[in-house]
Amino acid sequence: MSCKKENMYRLEGRVPLVDAIPLGMQHILAMYAGNLAPLLVITGVLSMDMATKITLLQNAMFVSGVVTLIQLYPIWKVGSGLPVVMGTSSGFIPVSIGVGTQFGYGAVMGASLLGGIMEFCLGFIIKPLRKILPHCVTGTVVLILGISLIGVGIQFVGGGVGMQSDPSFGSIANVSIALLVFIVIVFLKQWAKGFWSISAILIGILVGYIVAIAMGMVDFSGVVSASWLSIPKPIFMIEGLEYTFNMEAIIPFLLVYLATTVETIGDNTGIAVGGLGRDITDRELQGAVHADGFGSAFATLFGVMPNTSFSQNVGLIAMTKVVNRFVIMTGAAFLILCAFIPKLGVIVASIPNCVLGGAVILMFAMISISGLNLLLEDDGKLTERTGLIVAASCAVGLGLSNCPEVMQYLPTWFQNMFSQAIVGGFVTALILNLVLPKGIMSKSVNKNKNQSV
Repeated sequence: MSCKKENMYRLEGRVPLVDAIPLGMQHILAMYAGNLAPLLVITGVLSMDMATKITLLQNAMFVSGVVTLIQLYPIWKVGSGLPVVMGTSSGFIPVSIGVGTQFGYGAVMGASLLGGIMEFCLGFIIKPLRKILPHCVTGTVVLILGISLIGVGIQFVGGGVGMQSDPSFGSIANVSIALLVFIVIVFLKQWAKGFWSISAILIGILVGYIVAIAMGMVDFSGVVSASWLSIPKPIFMIEGLEYTFNMEAIIPFLLVYLATTVETIGDNTGIAVGGLGRDITDRELQGAVHADGFGSAFATLFGVMPNTSFSQNVGLIAMTKVVNRFVIMTGAAFLILCAFIPKLGVIVASIPNCVLGGAVILMFAMISISGLNLLLEDDGKLTERTGLIVAASCAVGLGLSNCPEVMQYLPTWFQNMFSQAIVGGFVTALILNLVLPKGIMSKSVNKNKNQSV
């Protein structure tokens, strides 16, 4: 297939670099902070030295770039071949803090390695699992995923995830810049055409970044001190890091891996529906789960926490419809380049969270729209049965995640799993789909209609 601009809306084919690079950078800007945030939190809690912290952050960019390439261009059965961006999962932050403070970071790596292997193996049974995962289940998962992430986007608007105690959180400056980015993106998506429309996210972030620089909100000291060239180090070359294995650490990690497997199913389904306008195939879904497991195990070789598909990039694809693998590949290549040239990484990392917040809240909301499209795909409307499944799943998933204290007397493993909205929603949707009889509710509706006539 020839190299032409129109290929950006096709999975295959080349896109001119002058178009591909900016569109690829949109994806990197959308996920960059989220890719580094989990390690920043864990290394801070465990009081790791600065040299180790910088090495792990550098490795996180390298791992993300490599695993994204594998997801884009499958090796054997590993990789979906869909435009998926991979990065360090924030879903493992709570369990990593608990395991790390009790058993050390080595136990986090050991549990992550075994969990990655387990998730890889789950990929082999995806095909039979699809029989119990119809659109009323997967669509509900994608819908809940988007809704649950909007709160994360709002935290970015205020100044960053977990930054509520900071005096500057929610400042007029933060909210104003986020609002500016939000307005620019909406305006360009609605009224602009061509490059200006499909690059709305990138342009909005750049406008917000320039304003933040003018307001003195950007610190460039890290750029000056960062080195020009550095090579990612495997775990055995990082002083003080090694694998340790503890059953008390492994079990909770395995449970969270089950949750991220569900998230991977939702993300990849959302990309197929929202970006390609079709359902995901068995081969793509199997490859996605394989890549998630392989990527997480591979990440531990460099001392990095588990990798998974990034939901904000799913929302970005739903907004722009740019699904070309070559475009996403340019973004993955930039991540790898940042790993070897730290100055580039520090420049991107200097973008204030409030700037990113104005963009990600829209992208997260678009994930929910993809879920709705999936739910409506079969009949063009919600049946009474499907509506009940969606309502009950949202009630359980979003309810428990918003008030996890209600589970304080339940087993720890239950709390760890159901404190994540996507897990509670998935389990509820799965059970109700198996239990509720098909056809009976719709028949009763028709009967009532006939009687009224």
